[in-house]
Amino acid sequence: MIVMLSDWLTSYVDAFRVFGYLTFRAVMALFTALALSLLLGPRVIRYLQILHFGQPVRDDGPQTHLKKQGTPTMGGILIIGTIVITGLLWCRLDNVYVWYVLLTLVCYAAIGFTDDYLKVVRHDPHGLRAKYKYFWQSVVALGIACAIYGSAQRPAETTLVVPFFKDFMPNIGFLIIPLCYFVLTGSSNAVNLTDGLDGLAIITTITVAAGLAIVAWATSNVNIAEYLYIPYLPKASELTMVCTAIIGAGLGFLWYNTYPAEIFMGDVGSLALGAGLGVISVLVREEFLLFIMGGIFVSETLSVILQVGSYKLRGRRIFRMAPLHHHFEKGGWPEPRVMARFWIITLVLVLIGLITLKLR
Repeated sequence: MIVMLSDWLTSYVDAFRVFGYLTFRAVMALFTALALSLLLGPRVIRYLQILHFGQPVRDDGPQTHLKKQGTPTMGGILIIGTIVITGLLWCRLDNVYVWYVLLTLVCYAAIGFTDDYLKVVRHDPHGLRAKYKYFWQSVVALGIACAIYGSAQRPAETTLVVPFFKDFMPNIGFLIIPLCYFVLTGSSNAVNLTDGLDGLAIITTITVAAGLAIVAWATSNVNIAEYLYIPYLPKASELTMVCTAIIGAGLGFLWYNTYPAEIFMGDVGSLALGAGLGVISVLVREEFLLFIMGGIFVSETLSVILQVGSYKLRGRRIFRMAPLHHHFEKGGWPEPRVMARFWIITLVLVLIGLITLKLR
């Protein structure tokens, strides 16, 4: 919106040309999202308290979590709302990639909101039943996947990029549909499982989003894309602003979500953010890179799968408690230590992921 206005004003005042620069808009998107989150955060927390939207806590989890009972949840409304507003302000709205991400965020946020609403307001401990949740996640993922494939105009948009292999980038064509489906549903549920400690899910999301912002910028630059041997995707440039909006909104939310948290994001935030990261990775053709950068998300998901599988097959548990962060809590690690160390690991993984762009 601001870009369209600046394009018109540039014909009268040349100084407005700065609003068209990618780096300027990326930084401004971050600052805008951060400012909105910090400004609206106390109001959202107060409103959720008035509505008694308090977080229910499992009594079989770490005992230190019992004191979190009643902490306002569904704070993902603040995160996703801020990202959407910022995206509409600073992105070029004629770019279809922007709409794919914003639509994904809103749709998955709606699914998460329904789940949170049933748990918090209707006091249903199961929330939205797993089969219904997965059904709607699948519907949205398949819809977005088909739209991405249908709007692809060049071979680069359906190319599979494999880390460490420079000369192996096959065009997978319509197979991008099932790939996108698995990435969106997988990343959405992975971030949801990671959201169990104060600040853990959001700071991990911020770090991965920062890595994807660099990838989106590099992918949309013809010279850098050619130098790195990655697909050149000019439309991916606008995803840089979406990524920095995620960073800004996440930092603002972290201000209130850091230990001890004043608000939780709930499923409305975790499902949407996970799907958002997933669709961005698909659009920039770096699904494997998301797997590397989001190693903590992957580990959390695998810990649940292994725990459930081991208990059903052998009647024994592998971890003290799943997801993985609870295993370390049960082992005596304070919550801030788990969060900090998982963030350090994520930062390292993001750097490794970025290095793979050149190591081909």
